[in-house]
This record gives sequence, C-alpha cells and structure tokens, in this order.
Amino acid sequence: MAVPEPVARPAGPSGKPPPGQRHVEGFPRFGTELWRPAPPVPADPVITVRGAVTEAFDVPLATLATLPRQELTADFHCVAGWSATELRWEGVPFEAFYRAAIEPALEPGVEITHVVFRGLDRYRSVLLIEDAMADGVLVADRLDGRPLDGDHGAPVRLVSPAQYGYMSTKHLCRIEVHAGEPKRQRWALVESWLLRSHPRARVAEEERHGLVPGWLVRPFYAALKAPLLALSARGRRAR
Repeated sequence: MAVPEPVARPAGPSGKPPPGQRHVEGFPRFGTELWRPAPPVPADPVITVRGAVTEAFDVPLATLATLPRQELTADFHCVAGWSATELRWEGVPFEAFYRAAIEPALEPGVEITHVVFRGLDRYRSVLLIEDAMADGVLVADRLDGRPLDGDHGAPVRLVSPAQYGYMSTKHLCRIEVHAGEPKRQRWALVESWLLRSHPRARVAEEERHGLVPGWLVRPFYAALKAPLLALSARGRRAR
C-alpha cells in the first residue's frame, strides 16, 4: 500500500468559518433519511461504473489499496450552516481513481463533463468533471485515523472539501460518467426547487442554492439545522 501524502486544507482566512457557517463540536451525521440507520455494508463491496464507458464494470474496493493514497485535514461545511473542523480524512484521490479505473474504459472520443456519485442510501450528487478532479477530492475510507463508520459513509465516500457537504456522497457504490449534464431526479427533495443544488456548490462563493443567492437562503437553511440534528440522533438510536 502506498504511504499517504498529508495535505492540510484550512477553512478560510485565519481559520475563521466561511460566510454563513458556524463551528460545531464533533461531526454530526448528515444526509437524507436521517431517521433511519445507515445502510448495511455489502460483504464484498464494489464501486459500479456506468455511463459513457465501453462496458459497465465493477471495481472491488480492495483495488483502492493498490492506488496512491493521501491524508487530508479539512473542515466540512454543511449547507445548513454548521461546520465540523479539522477532520482528518484518508483515501485515494478521485483523480487517481479516475485515471486508473475509469479513463481507460471511456468510449472513444468522448469528452466527460459531469460525474454522478451514488450511495447505498440512494442519494446522489452531480459534480462537474473539473470539480471532481480537483486537488483534495478523495474516495475516502478512513476518518480521524479509523475506518469510516455507518454515520459517516462506510465503507467509502466522496470527500470534496471545497464544496458544501451535499456534494460529498456517503456509502459510495456507483459512479456514472456523462458527456453532458444528466437529468435531475424528478422526485428527489434535494433536486426540487425547494432545495435545488448548485452545480458548483463552492463554499468560498457561498453557492448554497441553484436558483437563489446563498446569503438570501441562509435563514431558511439555518432553520433546518435543529430538526436535522434531531433526526440524526434518532437515526443513531435506531441502529
């Protein structure tokens, strides 16, 4: 196994949280269906690759041990307004995974513009290829020196520190590559007008919402913080 390369990602100037964010103690569970326990991990987990490839295929998670690894210290920013600080992630840079596992299987002449990440909990995020390939984006399998637990995305998850947390799909089990923007999920709450995701979701630019300026929707998202944390605690008790 390659030795991880440590990298630090500060939250912002002088360690201050970005606009509209407040630091919280610990790292709360977040995501959809928070009232449910985390999905079970398959006995032999894989990442399924679909989309603009010559043939669909599966990548066993054991393959990650053969790729370059990286340690990353970064803050995690939830769109609801809380930030967990100084999290230590470890995993494989997504760019390394893409170059080794996906790029050789692309359809000839295709130009990938979007990458879809899907989790065992049925959640999905859609990233522009340049954001997915950015420095610091990981397929992570460890957090703070320990394997990921169910609350934070076991067995592996996407970590994109420069974007709001809704881009960092947990329980990663499927990656789709597209030569064009994929269709929105019709009935998904985060794809609706109410919680329309931003195509970039960059924390530094406060790109919280796909249709409304970030500063304008701060109070709405902040109002979700308490009920979401309560649902998170309920989901933990349900395990």
